[in-house]
Amino acid sequence: MTFTTGPVELNRMLKDENVNIVDVRAADDFAKGHVPGAVNLPKEKWDAAEGLKKDKINVLYCYTQQRHLAANAALEFAARGFPVMELEGGFEGLEGNELEVEK
Repeated sequence: MTFTTGPVELNRMLKDENVNIVDVRAADDFAKGHVPGAVNLPKEKWDAAEGLKKDKINVLYCYTQQRHLAANAALEFAARGFPVMELEGGFEGLEGNELEVEK
């Protein structure tokens, strides 16, 4: 099983209905820009897991690869039975990869 995906692969996956994009950044940062169709699930709401899907792959992203917020979320949600992948490079890694950003 693959645990990470890159921006180019995510762009392809967005055309697939079997993917759920989850932004684990703070709500203020999500409001400034996010992947189209993404749901916001900041750390303080992880207990509720609102917006996660058990019947889809949940692609999680945070700020950058170095922050490890998405990696920590992926570990927590996988332990709770959610299928997850982490977006390599985080939101910052989307720049220059022809992915749309929604505000």
